[in-house]
Amino acid sequence: MVAPAQSLLTVNNIEVIYDHVILVLKGVSLEVPDGGIVALLGANGAGKTTTLKAISNLLRAERGEVTKGSIECMGERVDRLSPNDLVKRGVIQVMEGRHCFEHLTVDENLLTGAYTRRDGRAAIAESLEKVYHYFPRLKERRTTQAGYTSGGEQQMTAIGRALMANPKMILLDEPSMGLAPQLVLEIFEIVRNLNKREGVSFLLAEQNTMVALKFSDYGYVLENGRVVMDGDAKSLSDNEDVKEFYLGLSSGSRRSFRDVKHYRRRKRWL
Repeated sequence: MVAPAQSLLTVNNIEVIYDHVILVLKGVSLEVPDGGIVALLGANGAGKTTTLKAISNLLRAERGEVTKGSIECMGERVDRLSPNDLVKRGVIQVMEGRHCFEHLTVDENLLTGAYTRRDGRAAIAESLEKVYHYFPRLKERRTTQAGYTSGGEQQMTAIGRALMANPKMILLDEPSMGLAPQLVLEIFEIVRNLNKREGVSFLLAEQNTMVALKFSDYGYVLENGRVVMDGDAKSLSDNEDVKEFYLGLSSGSRRSFRDVKHYRRRKRWL
């Protein structure tokens, strides 16, 4: 028998409130195993980004807070730490929309990711070459200002900058947003290579359910701030409800509006 993978991240029944009034997450629980790729799926506004910001402790900057539950990383409770302390523990978030420093070159953008490291210039230079190995397109543009690179190159720069911090886990928010399908596949292939070869775990929030499940090991479906479904990637891909409502696929005849309403009511309260 194969021993189950040790949990790297455990989110236990958290609730998130903005401005002391707006309840956004309602009892969300999930796990990311060490060395795994976990997808957080759902429509726009389902709570995916809020979940990632709750984990990375960036909610306070937006007047949000975790009011119930707990978040543990490597067995240590981390929801009361500062974002800086969490980065030092190897948990890095790549924000939605890439957020490169447009006036800096690609090379300078990548080096900002190593700001918290204290293992010397030689180790940082080695990490930089490793990033260029996984992202050869960035090596060609290393002296170009990031603001003059394409959307795909900026996304690669943002992921490469996270790699420069020697992460144990990367929280990846909407990596496919605004990118051509071919570029999306290229970036997800790189994510899988980083996972297999470097042992980096990923929790990725993604609206493109089909691509996310293709490259993930496990998935959680969020709707209105709740986890309504979870399972291994293959079982979610084969699930008829997921096919119909998240992949746009349907087997057999179309469902009536009454069936849709019943399904959504059932799904929301699973």
